[in-house]
Amino acid sequence: MEVVLPADLRQDARVAKRRHADLCRQKRVFDARSRIIGGDTEAWNSQVHDQKIREATERARHETFATEMRQNDKITCILEDRERRDRKTLCRATNDFQQSFQRPETRREFDLSDPLSLKKALPARQSDNDIRNTISGMQKFMGEDLNFRERKKFQEEQNREWSLQQQREWERARAHQKCAEDLYLQMKLKFDETARHLQMLESNARRAVCAAVKEFNRNQAIESQERKKQEKKQEEEDNLAEISSLLHGDLLSENPQRAASSFGPHRVIPGRWKGMSREQLEQVHLTQKQQVLEKLRLQEEECQRDMDWDQRRIQKAREDLMYERQMQRHQRDLRRALDSSNRSLARQQCLQKKHMDEVSTNQLTGDYFTQFNTSSR
Repeated sequence: MEVVLPADLRQDARVAKRRHADLCRQKRVFDARSRIIGGDTEAWNSQVHDQKIREATERARHETFATEMRQNDKITCILEDRERRDRKTLCRATNDFQQSFQRPETRREFDLSDPLSLKKALPARQSDNDIRNTISGMQKFMGEDLNFRERKKFQEEQNREWSLQQQREWERARAHQKCAEDLYLQMKLKFDETARHLQMLESNARRAVCAAVKEFNRNQAIESQERKKQEKKQEEEDNLAEISSLLHGDLLSENPQRAASSFGPHRVIPGRWKGMSREQLEQVHLTQKQQVLEKLRLQEEECQRDMDWDQRRIQKAREDLMYERQMQRHQRDLRRALDSSNRSLARQQCLQKKHMDEVSTNQLTGDYFTQFNTSSR
């Protein structure tokens, strides 16, 4: 009795596999329907199938790239529209501010370009030898010649050059700022998680600083109002005390007729003059009252102007805070859209990689069977 070894079994399996492959090949070769001038139609069909798979894979890859490009184009268009709207809003706000608070008549040099300056006042002189240019008139000084128009034209040209230079500097600063913002956006995309944490801390600190500044400004405004009220009240009391002292004093209550001079009603004798008459006193009192009312009006206007400036500073701080919150929301939405796009691209890449692995596995299997058939042949 012979012992069967594992090597014999493997040899018998290889022989049986080779015989089966030969029988299959004989069926393919000697079959008139499947044989075409000695060609292997199954290999050709396998090659055509592999070619179609490669074309489909390439087409899917191109479609994926096209979809990504369309998505990036949409995001770019959205960002450009948003930047255009922000720039338009900024220009409109600048124009409104200039129309409201930077009008021509509020400038210090408005008298140089006032169109009604000739109607408001007469010329100081007609020529350098004008008879009105007396010594006491003080109308002719060093440097005040008749070349006023040329000097004004030169000043306007110089102001225009300064304005153009400022505009160029502003455009250059905007370009630098845009480059800095682009670099900042790239760095922020790279360090998304760290930036979010730092931004949260910064927003909390800035909110606390804004609240502290707002509270400090409010306290300063209240203290300024209280101080001005106290000063106004003290000044009114001092004015009333001074008026009462002048009205009931010994100097104003004496008879001024003893000081009348024989040279005219407007002349007085210094040794006998005891004070002004009742009409003069009434005129003085009226003038003083007018001065007091004018001073009170000026103080009220100054107080109202200070309150307006405080209100504007508070409004400006509120607008800055709202703008900063809007920018934070905008950046958060942009980051969410970018995260969603990255996740979609990651899923597509995983599916593509899985598909490519399957295709490569099928191709390797086909190549293995082809080599095996060749070796068997």
